[in-house]
Amino acid sequence: MMNLYMYYLMILMFLFSCIVFVMSHKHLLCTLLSLEFMVLMLFTMLIFYLNLMNYESYFSMFFLTFCVCEGVLGLSILVSMIRTHGNDYFQSFSILQC
Repeated sequence: MMNLYMYYLMILMFLFSCIVFVMSHKHLLCTLLSLEFMVLMLFTMLIFYLNLMNYESYFSMFFLTFCVCEGVLGLSILVSMIRTHGNDYFQSFSILQC
């Protein structure tokens, strides 16, 4: 019964992170943090599901590897945007300036 409550809590936290992702459209850093929280909740649910079904958790390492690559790519875009524009506001970013 406790596992079911934990699973519902993880789903609720994932939905809250989706809401934060939709609502935070001013800063790139807030958007990246909400994406990382979504990935972390998906990883936790994956580990929980694999342990519940008594499967091997080798797939979780592949998932974690791709999540790290996604995080590094987002941070590199953030650093390049701050170097070129001085901040991470989406209002100051224009495609015509590229």
